[in-house]
Amino acid sequence: MAKINESEKAKTFTFTITIEEEVKKLVLYNDDYNTFDWVIECLMEVCNHSLEQATQCAWIVHHNGKYPVLTGSYDYLVPRHDALTERGLSVNIE
Repeated sequence: MAKINESEKAKTFTFTITIEEEVKKLVLYNDDYNTFDWVIECLMEVCNHSLEQATQCAWIVHHNGKYPVLTGSYDYLVPRHDALTERGLSVNIE
């Protein structure tokens, strides 16, 4: 019978499991109701955009009809989607 020394008994193994979440986009749509200033303010408050970033997003939405203003997991985007919707903006998670 083989003898196992104490150092072999104490070995532990660590496994790392990585769960990859699909990256989603929070898409803002152009509308005829909200002003540029309001859209910019909402993006700054809800999405934590800088003034410059929020302004650029607002202009892109105005000219292209829609633009992904934020990316992340679905769970991360849902509260931001809800907050922008409550403020009257048209958004969708794609």
